[in-house]
Amino acid sequence: MRIGMFTAAAMAPLDDLVAQVRLARDAGLASAFFGHLSSWDALMTAALAGREVPGIEVGTAIVPTYPRHPLTLASQALTAQAAAGGRFTLGIGPSHQAIIEGSYGIPYDRPARHVREYLSALRPLLRGEDVDHHGETLTAAGTVDAPGVTPPPVILSALGPAMLRIAGELADGTVTTWTGADAIADHVVPAITRAAESAGRPAPRVLAGAMVALSTDPDGVHREVAERFAAASDLPAYRAILDRQGLSGVHETVIAGDETAVAARLRRFADAGATDLLISPYGDAARVLEFAASLS
Repeated sequence: MRIGMFTAAAMAPLDDLVAQVRLARDAGLASAFFGHLSSWDALMTAALAGREVPGIEVGTAIVPTYPRHPLTLASQALTAQAAAGGRFTLGIGPSHQAIIEGSYGIPYDRPARHVREYLSALRPLLRGEDVDHHGETLTAAGTVDAPGVTPPPVILSALGPAMLRIAGELADGTVTTWTGADAIADHVVPAITRAAESAGRPAPRVLAGAMVALSTDPDGVHREVAERFAAASDLPAYRAILDRQGLSGVHETVIAGDETAVAARLRRFADAGATDLLISPYGDAARVLEFAASLS
């Protein structure tokens, strides 16, 4: 199992985010993925980090699809792939109704159908092919010419059965959040693997996200996360995966404790079938990342 870092492209100057990627690389981590918030552009941040910091995979986890047309995103992703020297992975997802409709004013119409059509247009565009897609949720007609660039891998944020099926059929894997090792083993890996096999596609990548804190007060960490991320527990996609795990809130998925306790829980993700573990450090980021790298 490869171990990497996840961080939001936010809450720090842009140069500091690039420095975090350099820290992750120097610690021995395999990858650095950026989430998209209302701050720096995650895709551009990944491209810049990939250009500035060689020797580490960079990617997005994730870029929301509704606000970006496939032609636009294909051009951006190929630019990022070129900037990163072929080390870029594009993570996409529909985001959440509250964000897409509340912030962007875009109807959150049939997200599963939208994502299926989006990937059906995006993947050939990334390969430099002509696309003439006229679907139920989007139209895309054209091509993207990016000489000398190989298409980046595409992963899809997927927690429910429908999205996991689409990820297995049309993407190169999935990235999860607020999902423990048991749910990875019992739900995520079987569902996406079945879909990939049925579609005759290679074994999918499963990037499991985990918030991690090295602390002598794990209960205190859980209380802080419960307060800070309270709204996340009420988003329908997260609520569904939490209910599947029998958890009351996202804070209960946080892995906190001393090195021995944290190491034991992180190793369970490998046993569960995750190909990658994306560590979101809570507290002392440098200490958490160096410790995580020692486990790979």
